[in-house]
Amino acid sequence: MPLFRRLTREIRLTEAGQKALPLVTEGFDKLADAISRLTDDDASGIITVSAAPTFAAKWLVPRLTTFNERHPDLSVRLDASLGLVDFEREGVHVGVRLGTGVYPGMRSDKLFDEQLVPACSPVLLDGDPPLRELADLKHHRLLHVDWGGMRDAPTWAAWLAHAGVEGVDAEKGAVFTIENLAIQAAIAGQGVVLVSKFAVEADLASGALVTPFDIVMRSNAAFWVVAPERSADRPKVAAFRDWLFDEAAKIEARHNA
Repeated sequence: MPLFRRLTREIRLTEAGQKALPLVTEGFDKLADAISRLTDDDASGIITVSAAPTFAAKWLVPRLTTFNERHPDLSVRLDASLGLVDFEREGVHVGVRLGTGVYPGMRSDKLFDEQLVPACSPVLLDGDPPLRELADLKHHRLLHVDWGGMRDAPTWAAWLAHAGVEGVDAEKGAVFTIENLAIQAAIAGQGVVLVSKFAVEADLASGALVTPFDIVMRSNAAFWVVAPERSADRPKVAAFRDWLFDEAAKIEARHNA
């Protein structure tokens, strides 16, 4: 269908061209705006990272200095939230999620598996009653995390079955909606928390927490680095992803040493 009519000194729109002009113009304006946003985003020195509050506070933030040293031209904007985010609408570049790694439209790379351990204040070990044997757990409060319906969420019932412990009420004890709050309760001596090993790494090193039993249960979930497929290989997204894997490799090396 002809949209233009060529005359001797000018080009005029046909009737069909005149009808299509407003919509075509709007379409090209939106395309130009999208390209401009992408260009501005790539040129920006800000990378927005989404992560759960406990992962952000316990694992990510303490290590950000090394990312800043490696990439002084980039600044991390950290969005710590439990809910899933709309990467495109909320302007998030990359995220770290605990789950199965199946996120439609997203590129998912496994960072590390979740390993669960019981942890408590050292005062509980020689308390009244003491916590020395697995059977002693029946005399202590268990601290739980409400994972909000997450599939294959870690539970005390699963860990106790893994450890072969009987006679312990796996449902008793306080429940927290944020893992970090449960960890703080354990540090305060209020009970024993079942927690991701990565989340208490610093607390174990400082002596604020101890693992009373050397029994680790691997969860069905893992930590994944996720980003939209269309932007997963942008330079600053790739830089942050590579840095995350370098930091995870350092932990693995220490554990294997």
